Amino acid sequence: MPRLKQKRYQQHLMFAMTIYAVVMVLVWPLVRTVTDAPTKWLLALAPLPPMLYVIGLMARRIRDSDELEQRTHLVGLGVATGVVGALSLAGGFLASAQVLPLDGSIMIWVFPLMMACYGVTRWWVARRYSDDLGCDPNDSMALQWRLAIAAAMFGFVALFAFLKRDAFHACMLLGMASTIGVVALARGVIYLRKRHAERMESRNVR
Repeated sequence: MPRLKQKRYQQHLMFAMTIYAVVMVLVWPLVRTVTDAPTKWLLALAPLPPMLYVIGLMARRIRDSDELEQRTHLVGLGVATGVVGALSLAGGFLASAQVLPLDGSIMIWVFPLMMACYGVTRWWVARRYSDDLGCDPNDSMALQWRLAIAAAMFGFVALFAFLKRDAFHACMLLGMASTIGVVALARGVIYLRKRHAERMESRNVR
């Protein structure tokens, strides 16, 4: 099996996440409108295949990485597992004590939260070794664009939730989209300032 390069990995990842967003917006809400049990099962689990595909992509990417990059993956996954596990345990205690009303829908956010913690932690660890997650900046999509696309996807789903009069999830998704958007903007400003400094330095050398 050929090595999965960063550019190809990101292309497949964005495709899978687009499919996931489309399914969540157009297919998954239909689960509340059907009464047939098999159809209800299929609709309820429709978002699962693209997420399983993403997990498979991550496994291939980690397998094809060098030892240093595998270490950043390991640290990111370890921190994400610890954070999500601790939050899940705290939520379980609060729900069992009837301090915080939680239903089964909260489980939908476990995997996205784990991926967010993993991504942030891996980025932080990778910053100790390089300026970006990849060794070759031309081999991958800029981080600010990836974050901007993620923010747009969350915003789109938030708009759909708002139109469905689901204020709780709309506000939650909008908050996530805004946070990711601010990070993307900050990353873009840093990138532009760095490019400007490099150009000024090259002019001074000449």
